[in-house]
Amino acid sequence: MDCQLSALTIYVLLFIAILYIFKHFTLWTSDASIKNFPTGPRTLPVIGNLHIISLKKPNESLMELSKQYGPVFSVKMGSVKMVVLSGYETVKRALVDYAEEFSERPHIPIFEAIHLGCGLPFAHGENWKTMRRFTLSTLRNFGMGKRTIEDRIIEECGYMIKLFESLEGKPSDLTIKTNFAIGNIIISIVYGQRFDYQHPVLLRIMQIIDENMRLLGSPSTVMYNLFPIFRYLPGAHTKIKKNVADLHAFLTAEFVDHLKKLDRDDQRGFIDAFLVKQQEEKSDPRTYFNDTNLVAVVTSLFMAGTDTTSSTIRWAISFMIKYPEMQKRVHEEIDKVIGSAQPRIDHRKNMPYTNAVIHETQRFANIVPMNLPRETTKDITFQGYYLPKGTFIIPLLESVLYDKTQFQRPDSFYPEHFLDSDGGFVKNAAFMPFSAGRRVCIGETLAKMELFLFFTSLMQRFTFRTPPDVTDVQVRPTVGFTIAPVALQICCLPRSKDNESTIA
Repeated sequence: MDCQLSALTIYVLLFIAILYIFKHFTLWTSDASIKNFPTGPRTLPVIGNLHIISLKKPNESLMELSKQYGPVFSVKMGSVKMVVLSGYETVKRALVDYAEEFSERPHIPIFEAIHLGCGLPFAHGENWKTMRRFTLSTLRNFGMGKRTIEDRIIEECGYMIKLFESLEGKPSDLTIKTNFAIGNIIISIVYGQRFDYQHPVLLRIMQIIDENMRLLGSPSTVMYNLFPIFRYLPGAHTKIKKNVADLHAFLTAEFVDHLKKLDRDDQRGFIDAFLVKQQEEKSDPRTYFNDTNLVAVVTSLFMAGTDTTSSTIRWAISFMIKYPEMQKRVHEEIDKVIGSAQPRIDHRKNMPYTNAVIHETQRFANIVPMNLPRETTKDITFQGYYLPKGTFIIPLLESVLYDKTQFQRPDSFYPEHFLDSDGGFVKNAAFMPFSAGRRVCIGETLAKMELFLFFTSLMQRFTFRTPPDVTDVQVRPTVGFTIAPVALQICCLPRSKDNESTIA
């Protein structure tokens, strides 16, 4: 009898446990408790919608779901409930028309671990606002958008051209080489000087950036962000944290060195400007100008200011190889407008086709397909749906850049998206590779200048192609936090009539 009661007790307890699980992880209760909350695919206990979302390419899964559930829908990744915004009109309305309401960042574990809620892209509240204002002002003071930074970029173009010439037309992976050049622009702004391409510090920084951008988008890191238990298990997050710790140690040593030589009247770069501000506010216990923010901001500038621009240049070169007739048109426009002179930003207004190629590269390459996530700052009603304060928002940038209502051939590389019937350059409101609203990329002006000057300078001097034995050029994306092109073996051939006559 006791054994029977014991068994009955076990079954009752098991039944209660199952009811408890389904109470908290049921297919229907998670969203139904919030009136007018966006609907979406039914979830499974514990994993949510992970069974229908690719961990390697979640953007593709969300694009497919948007076809079924519309421009505003919800998904659950693990226990994290998210609202996805899809299409130009919806994303623009949220980020621009409701800029303040969609201006916060959610607390994402891996970024909280490496930035402690400080810095720029994943900082929060007043801390973020203060660091953003200071960084924008300081970058402008050091020439962003002005002739001084243009001269600095042109100087770096010269070093990059020499590096490409040293390859002597032999096949090479250009990834680290483009990282060197773009990274040096940020380094010169931060430190007040550039590094030689063989400098061990530059090599290590670029290695960390390249590796971390890949690891941050790995399935292992996604699981780390979604399930607390993965924070105690080995995975990509371990390497990411070690890389960031190495970078922080180097930066901290540099800050000490800069402090020893600090001259408030002769500031060499961003670090000096921050240290001066830190000294001015050292008596304020509420100041945000502390070492943690300095390390986080500089780390963010390195990673965001190098990876996306470098990847875009490699995408552009890859497309020129894939479509040699387009490469020829760019060459012809450069020869006509610039000739052998030094390319400058002023040339851009007279180079509609080259400008269109750069814009179409940014659109089609889709480097940050899911955008950086947002979080609502207050309870709001948006397009008929109720979104409580703290709602995790994914403004699906791919759905904007590939919006069929905004682009004639969204699934093709088609520079004519940015050209009128007379061949003149035209803007497109749905062109949002830098996002929009309060969290728009602060380096947009700098990146646009870099893309035009680096791409035009390289195209002026070189014809790009794959080795002769490669007949089928595959331009494909990698998997990562940002989307770089799969590395190709590329021949950088000094331009000549002989080389150009055999390009097709």
